[in-house]
Amino acid sequence: MFEAVKSPFLVPFNGEFRLSQASTLVKTVADDKKYKKRLEKLVNELEDLQRRLYASDKHSVLLVFQAMDAAGKDSTIRAVMSGVDPTGCQVFSFKQPSSEELDHDFLWRTAKSLPQRGRIGIFNRSYYEEVLVVRVHPEYLGGQKLPYMVDLDELWQQRFESIRDHEKHLARNGTVVLKFWLNVSRDEQRKRFLSRLDDPQKYWKFSAGDVQESSHWDEYMNAYKQALNATSRPWAPWYAIPADDKPYARLQVAEIIVESMKSLGLQYPEASKRHFEEIEEMRDQLEKPV
Repeated sequence: MFEAVKSPFLVPFNGEFRLSQASTLVKTVADDKKYKKRLEKLVNELEDLQRRLYASDKHSVLLVFQAMDAAGKDSTIRAVMSGVDPTGCQVFSFKQPSSEELDHDFLWRTAKSLPQRGRIGIFNRSYYEEVLVVRVHPEYLGGQKLPYMVDLDELWQQRFESIRDHEKHLARNGTVVLKFWLNVSRDEQRKRFLSRLDDPQKYWKFSAGDVQESSHWDEYMNAYKQALNATSRPWAPWYAIPADDKPYARLQVAEIIVESMKSLGLQYPEASKRHFEEIEEMRDQLEKPV
């Protein structure tokens, strides 16, 4: 079963993760050109690894992205996955659940979108919304048609247990689960909101609801801390990525994905003796004059 690759941003598995230890900005001397060159190299590596993943057909990869609004989830996904064959990659965004989704358990809508073997699946938000947004806004539980209500603290613990069981089941069956929390500071989020107001091409990104949600910042930070501590495991690790500097964040995400896939030892399948014989037979037929 897959185990997490090392990184300074790996959330520990013992429940001792603290927000005070999670930086939103890492100062480096590298310039944007160096970041870009390094990212291009990683994107090329990821393209090759995805082809090997598809050819070997034994594993799938699930990338989960969670963050506060304006943290850069969309742009990170675009930048890191830009070189991957679209037929080998699937992206799903999960927003407010539909009435059909509310008629199922909270894992159903994401479970039916899991990547098949040989593919990379990306969740832009995920089942973790049920212990983040819903935890900050417990009134949403009223629409979830739960058969019975328990103490809220117990409910979150039950959902954490369900998530851990779900992710361990995926890992046992060949899915590499990598989870990224893009950790943006409140001040940087404010600056990015303002930039959307200053750029007509970004007006579509702006929502008054985003600003309203930022007023619950401390509640969200507590929810993230609880979720990461409860669900970061060797087979389904969380990485708390400093996200105030977008190029740096993209580079760290790419490096973790590449190193994780390298650890699988992906290889193209070797042709059997019979396969070689079939190849030679086909060659003979194709080389005959028409």
